Amino acid sequence: MINLNARPSFRAHHDGGETMSKATTETEASGRRHGGKYIYEELRKQILTLQLKPGAPLDEVSLAEQFGLSRSPVRDALARLTSEGLVTILPNRTTLVTPFEIEEFPKYVSALDLIQRAVTRLAALHRTEADLKRIQKADDVYMEAVDSGDFNAMSETNKALHMTIAQAANNPYFVGYYERLLGEGQRLLHLHFDFTTTSPTATRLGRDHAEIINAIARKDADAAERLAHEHTMLFQKRFLDYMRQNMTETMALL
Repeated sequence: MINLNARPSFRAHHDGGETMSKATTETEASGRRHGGKYIYEELRKQILTLQLKPGAPLDEVSLAEQFGLSRSPVRDALARLTSEGLVTILPNRTTLVTPFEIEEFPKYVSALDLIQRAVTRLAALHRTEADLKRIQKADDVYMEAVDSGDFNAMSETNKALHMTIAQAANNPYFVGYYERLLGEGQRLLHLHFDFTTTSPTATRLGRDHAEIINAIARKDADAAERLAHEHTMLFQKRFLDYMRQNMTETMALL
């Protein structure tokens, strides 16, 4: 506690000022990091669950007022979301939730299929016993989310499982690109999870990853790659089924 009645010497006052300044700076920096993390997590959740729709504008000043923080942590959060492909900054500096043109869906699936086959094949070739345990645990966590019916948890744990497989591939060059693709696809995944768990005509979710994990466990690279491709095609089918059932609403959304 600062004693306001004390009359320190100039030197003592000067040193105390430096200490206070440093402490204040560190506190403010810590607050910005904490605030930026909170804003990042909240905006990310709203984007992935489509509360913030593709193409929605994101204004730093408005967001700072909304969260009761300065523009600095807002800017940090938006920069992180931009690096994940969820937010786009236009040449005129306008910031918005990254649009998703439905016409681009085949290109997205093509890129996802290629990288998913590669990392799954490499995981089968290079995985360790520790990797396998982490993969199996990640699948159990995903299934807990499926049982809970929490779409946001389902998309997050599905991504975590695939990233655990990617890390077992032991090639960091693939990991970053794959994570970005999975992140961009989470909005679509949220839509098809909603459809799959509520539509009477949709195929129910189950242990969709079990055969892939078994192939990785057997170190059967050919089977792992083939099953990864089939997994991508299943995602495509479910999303297109959703589109056929909800075309008008979805086109307005995207």
